[in-house]
Amino acid sequence: MSAEPQAEPATVDAALRYLADLDVKPVSYNPPPGQGAPHRDGNYHDFTVSVSNGRVAARDFSLDHEGFELVRNESAVGDFYDDDAVRAVYYPEIERVLKQVTGASRVVVFDHTRRADSGGNPDSKAERAPVRLVHNDYTELSGPRRVRELLGDAEAEELLKHRFAEINIWQPISGPVESSPLGLADASTIAPGDLVTVDLVYEGRTGEIYHGLYNPDHRWFYFPHMATDEAILIKGFDSARDGRARFNLHTAFDDPTTPAAAPARESMETRALVFFDD
Repeated sequence: MSAEPQAEPATVDAALRYLADLDVKPVSYNPPPGQGAPHRDGNYHDFTVSVSNGRVAARDFSLDHEGFELVRNESAVGDFYDDDAVRAVYYPEIERVLKQVTGASRVVVFDHTRRADSGGNPDSKAERAPVRLVHNDYTELSGPRRVRELLGDAEAEELLKHRFAEINIWQPISGPVESSPLGLADASTIAPGDLVTVDLVYEGRTGEIYHGLYNPDHRWFYFPHMATDEAILIKGFDSARDGRARFNLHTAFDDPTTPAAAPARESMETRALVFFDD
């Protein structure tokens, strides 16, 4: 059920970790287990920004303008730590939501990751901690590459003749979310140079991602106390070049109004490709 309405601050001041400059080429290294800890090259710093409460903002949010959108999805999944149930029940739910919101003719849900605050819940089975770094999951190159990797060159060649997008779906597993909420930058305030391509180096392969270069013009939003029947859609990539949002910057952050005894944030991130006939 949704959280009970409560008085909320219009904004909070929070420290967001950005790329500060490009004096050092940013690279992210991800060695195999047992061969060292993941680490980054680059000049990253915390910048204090004002994050506006999307629930009290006098505006609507959309994937095509801000690059994110709050939706309802009361899932029938009983246990989000059951991968079989997630794939059998949650994936079709997300497919229906994305078709309804975007008008896409086809949706391919291909991945999910559970996250929880490190140390917040020792019994949590979530695989990864929230990401406290301003980033976007796909780039100009890796968006189309993902289509080819998932669907094969022959099918991808036809699909890539038309508009497609990659969308992340962020939904709480337990709620309401009190700690480590998700901050989202208004895509209309992101300049092209603010998206910096960063190599993701793994054993045997190298991918890439966008990290955010600090720009005081960015406008940030969040949705406090998210409930388990709420989800945020995040535009990771859009092939359209007609003025709509193509990418988004987002990050987990520490809300200074969060009570010290607040429970750990547990959430599900699901990724999908959406295809259009135009």
